[in-house]
Amino acid sequence: MPSPPVAFFLVLPFLDCGIKYHYIDTKFRQPARGNWLQQLQKFLRFVKIEHTLFSLPLIFSGVFLASKEPPTFALLGLILTAATGARTAALALNRIIDREIDKRNPRTVVRELPSGRMTLHEAMVVLAAGIALYVGSAALISPFCLKLSPLPLLIFTAYPYMKRFTVLAHFGVGLGLAMAPLGGWFAVQQSFDNILPGALLSLFTLCWVTGFDIIYSTLDELFDRTENLYSFTSRYGRPRALRISALLHALAFGTLALLFILYIKAIAALPLLMVSGLLLYFEHKKAEDVEMAFFKINAVLGFVILSMIVVGVFFP
Repeated sequence: MPSPPVAFFLVLPFLDCGIKYHYIDTKFRQPARGNWLQQLQKFLRFVKIEHTLFSLPLIFSGVFLASKEPPTFALLGLILTAATGARTAALALNRIIDREIDKRNPRTVVRELPSGRMTLHEAMVVLAAGIALYVGSAALISPFCLKLSPLPLLIFTAYPYMKRFTVLAHFGVGLGLAMAPLGGWFAVQQSFDNILPGALLSLFTLCWVTGFDIIYSTLDELFDRTENLYSFTSRYGRPRALRISALLHALAFGTLALLFILYIKAIAALPLLMVSGLLLYFEHKKAEDVEMAFFKINAVLGFVILSMIVVGVFFP
C-alpha cells in the first residue's frame, strides 16, 4: 500500500474538490494566489497524473513477472515513487517541448503552458522535481537501477521532437512506455540475466502503446497536416492509419500470448489473456470515440495484464 501522501497525490485528479476560479485577465481563469490546493491541482493537470493508470500496471507487471516471491512493501513503495517521478518528468518534457505547437492547436491551447495558467519557470520546477524523485528512488532501489535511470529520460526527451520529421513518432511514445515493465523487471532482477520474459512484456507494451497513440492522433489529423507534422493519420489518412494500429495490436496480443505460453502457463490466468484480446478488439471498434478507446479501455487493459501476471506467477 502506498503511503497516505502518495495515495492522495495519485487520486487527487479524480476528486471533485469544488475548486473555484477567478479571472486575472479577459482570456483565462487562474487559481487564487496562496491556495495551495488549487496550485497543486494545476500542477497535476499539467502532468496528467491520471495517465499513470497506463504506466503503473505495466511497471508492476514487470515487478511480479520477475518475482519468485512477493516483493517487500519497501521495494514496491520505491518503485511507485520512481514511476510517479518518471511519468511526471515525461509529461513535463512533452509539454515544455511542444508548448508552441500546443498554442496553435485548438484542442491543446487550453493546456497550462499555452494558455498562460502556468509559466515556463513553473514547468521547469515540475520537471526538476519529477527527475529528482525518479533518480532518487532509482538510487535507493540499487546502484544498478541508478546506472540505467538516464536511458528513459533520454527517450522522454527525444520522442516529442520526432513528430517534426518522422511518422515513427508513434513508436517513440510506445518506446517510452515500454520502459515501464523493464524498469519493474530490473528493480527485482538487478541484471540482464534471463531477460526474455521482461523483454516480451516490453515488446507487448511497445506495440500496444504505439497502436493506441495512432488512434489518439486521429484527433489532430487536420491540424497535423496544416502544421506539416508527421503522424500515420496525417500522412496516410485515417483508414490506413487505423489498419496499421490494428496490426500493431494484433502483434501485441501475439506477443502477450507467447509470454503466456512460455512463462505464465496457468490455466487460471487464461481467461484474463482472452479478456485482453477482447479489449484490444473493442479498442478498434470504439476508435471513433477516442475517449472511450484511449482512456477507458486502455486503463482497464493495463490492470487486466497485471492481474493475468499476478495470477500466473503466484497462483499457477
